Amino acid sequence: MNVTQVLAQEAANINPGLAAIGFGASAIGAGIGVGLIWSAVISGTARQPEARGQLMGIGWTTFVLAELVMLIGLVLFFIAQ
Repeated sequence: MNVTQVLAQEAANINPGLAAIGFGASAIGAGIGVGLIWSAVISGTARQPEARGQLMGIGWTTFVLAELVMLIGLVLFFIAQ
């Protein structure tokens, strides 16, 4: 049995109410994280306009990672149903 199968079996045993709370927490956390990420990009661009390209690349990369955490919470919520 590999790690993916073990994690899938454990995710199937989650209480649906607990899964809903977990998804809500991950969505709130992702929203706060995205706000902080783009706030830092805007602030950095205002201070150093020539660094805009690098800051935007870092901003998009971290945005994707923050949203990925929320999507994992959504997948676990539907697995628990």
